[in-house]
Amino acid sequence: MQVHQPPLKFLSPAWFSIVMGLSGLALAWLRAQTIMGEPARWLAMALGAVAATVFVVLLVLSVRRAQQFGPAVAEDINHPVRHAFVAAVPVGLLLLLALFVQIVGPTPWLNLAWYGAASAQLVVTWWVLSRWLKPGTPDSSGSTAMWPGITPVLFIPVVGNVVAPLAGLALGHETWSVMQLAIAVFFWPIVLGLVLARRAAHSALPPKLLPTWFITVAPPSVLGVVMLQLGAPAWLVQMAWALAAFSLAWALPVLRKAAAEGFHMGFWALSFPMAAFTSLSFGVAQVTPGNTALAAAAMLALVVTNVVVFMLAVSTWRGLRAGSLLVPEVAPSAVGKVIPVVPVQAS
Repeated sequence: MQVHQPPLKFLSPAWFSIVMGLSGLALAWLRAQTIMGEPARWLAMALGAVAATVFVVLLVLSVRRAQQFGPAVAEDINHPVRHAFVAAVPVGLLLLLALFVQIVGPTPWLNLAWYGAASAQLVVTWWVLSRWLKPGTPDSSGSTAMWPGITPVLFIPVVGNVVAPLAGLALGHETWSVMQLAIAVFFWPIVLGLVLARRAAHSALPPKLLPTWFITVAPPSVLGVVMLQLGAPAWLVQMAWALAAFSLAWALPVLRKAAAEGFHMGFWALSFPMAAFTSLSFGVAQVTPGNTALAAAAMLALVVTNVVVFMLAVSTWRGLRAGSLLVPEVAPSAVGKVIPVVPVQAS
């Protein structure tokens, strides 16, 4: 007989990917002002309010979870995949700050909050990457290889350092912003290389992790937006957009197989990368005047991203009502051993 367990026990940091998706979409609507005008700004503000509310609710629930279910939090922190989702907390806050600074302008409280969030992101990045240098725990075969933890989820702590300049530059922290940006630019290709090496030499990602391939769209997308803020040449922004567009096309084929698993929180990995790509699409259209194809691509990306986020929100609501999301994780087994590779609660 299965014992009922409180849903709060399974509220992992992966749930903060909802904040990333909603705030990213709000930022995309702000970018859409260049074509759609003031209504886009009002919609961005509404989405920002929803994202901020979700962030506060998740933060409060996470504190309660830590108080009531400390071992479950420790399990997330020590998990080879789920630990990287801790970065979704400061990244979500940094995205909210990037939105607020564009809406209300620089303020002392935004400045203070940015220092805290940017510092937290640096600490989380250091913590996640430092795990690579520690001796691993041998499995049943005696291997200490870290392949189970090499997934696109690692892009969240690494690329979160690209997100910091979105608000940091607007607040006047150019030196700190570009230094933090350098960390992401250096480690992004390393993480991508490791993920591809895992695929080639070790194993494919399990079905539950397939949606995380879309996270590869985020690094060039956010980097392109930051380059816009830095006043980079148009050709650099165009290169970033082309790389992001190719990454999106590259990841699309995994959707069919991923969908066969049914909805789970891992699908929120589509939301922020799509939103970031949409923001960059409007930016590249702006620096490439007269190119109607790029403007049309930006509008199409906005429509698709809104549909994706709406479907994710509806599916999440249904999953919560059905009780299929906040449940114990079921990991696949192979060769008589459990392989901890699923990043979020299975549906």
